[in-house]
Amino acid sequence: MKRTLLLLLVLVTGGGWLIAGAAHDLRREHVTSAGVPLDVVHPATTGRHPGVVVAHGFSGSAKLMAPFGDTLAASGYVVVLLDFTGHGANTTPLPDQAAGTDASTRALQHDLGVALAHLRSLPDVDPAQVALVGHSMGAGAVTRYAAAHPDVTATVAISLPDDAVASPEGPARLLTIAGALEFSGFRWVASTVAAQRGDRAVRIVPGVEHISILYAPEAHRETVTWLDSSFDRHRDTASIPFPARRLAGTVLLVLAFLIGFYPLVALLADPANDPRPRLGNPAAEPRPMKARIATTARLTAVAAVAAVIGAVIARFLPTTRLPLAIAGYVIGYAAVTGVLLYAYARTRPASTKTAISRPRLLLAVPYAVLAISVPVHVGMTHAWPVGNRWWLLLILWLAFALLAYGGERVAGGDALSLLAIAAVFVIVLAAAAVTGLTHGFVILALFPLIGLMLWQAVWSAILNRFAVSAWVIALTGSIVVAWPLAVALPLI
Repeated sequence: MKRTLLLLLVLVTGGGWLIAGAAHDLRREHVTSAGVPLDVVHPATTGRHPGVVVAHGFSGSAKLMAPFGDTLAASGYVVVLLDFTGHGANTTPLPDQAAGTDASTRALQHDLGVALAHLRSLPDVDPAQVALVGHSMGAGAVTRYAAAHPDVTATVAISLPDDAVASPEGPARLLTIAGALEFSGFRWVASTVAAQRGDRAVRIVPGVEHISILYAPEAHRETVTWLDSSFDRHRDTASIPFPARRLAGTVLLVLAFLIGFYPLVALLADPANDPRPRLGNPAAEPRPMKARIATTARLTAVAAVAAVIGAVIARFLPTTRLPLAIAGYVIGYAAVTGVLLYAYARTRPASTKTAISRPRLLLAVPYAVLAISVPVHVGMTHAWPVGNRWWLLLILWLAFALLAYGGERVAGGDALSLLAIAAVFVIVLAAAAVTGLTHGFVILALFPLIGLMLWQAVWSAILNRFAVSAWVIALTGSIVVAWPLAVALPLI
């Protein structure tokens, strides 16, 4: 136990140090202008500086783009990062689910205008020297804005999703950046737009995809180099802050919560704090691998049928009208699939698992909330619910709790079967996006979703090791998946 506590102390201290020390010499402030939340980062040097507005992508936030704020401010720029309509701390609803209508376009352009006006009003900014940087949806927004406002000196569009926002007429001084592991369409758009004018360029960053490109040192160096050349500045870009420092700190904090979960459950499940598995728990008793594989194969087929039915039914449920982009479909899909799995479990022989039902085991739920919200909010992106997100979080939690409970009842606590059910859920969700049952953005969010469901599976395995009741396992694990969806997907 002492070694575990020491390890936790090291992880928490290391994670906090990495996050707190990210470009610590810069001056930061948070303001709200015309209803748009803004994070402002000032360089350590005095005098007037060029200014840059940094825009996030769909389901992103100003916090997610903070590494670019650190890089640019450390390079002598005053930086304003904004929360677009419906994102982060901005509670104004986005007009549509995909940010693709004329109304949503106007909303994003308005937000950029507010951010630029605030940037130009700052006393340490030269208002004649301003630039824009954006990622994904934000890349499209800044490119469109710069095309309509020639007074923007330069623009950097990272993972630009659409070539229609640029033309040979504008914008000038545009750099497009894409990841080598992104879908080929992003690289095609980046190259096509860059080829329209002689004052544009394209960079393909190796080894990164749509999200990891935000933490790629090469993407940061190329951004600074392009802006410096546009403003006729000559600086050494080798000394920029490590872009993944905050992310590394977040990982260490998450790891600390993961490691701390086992002794917590041991304490809650056993008054004597005995970490040994409870007798009578089939998940803790070894079974022949051949039998486990056969059972898993059968349950995988059952889960596939349930998921396909759930994916189709969810398209027509009233949950699709909930004011959270894409989440309404996912809520219906998870709930229907979970109910179908539970119905199947009711047709099978009752489990011999001896379950523990102690009220104090519910303390695992607030621990799970802290584990997902604190590291992500302080080190990665905005992860605290605002406005309607609170009650939408409860609905998401209920839907994924139904899915988790149905899976637990079907699998009987077997980790291999639970992983197979989670894999089926993700695969069918991806198929639903490809076939048009839900928004195509789901494809880009698959890697984070897979990570969250693996996290849920690890906690399920720990709780099952102590023969905790299936409904407590469901409530605890599902919040890890529901919380990020509730705080990240745009309000509509």
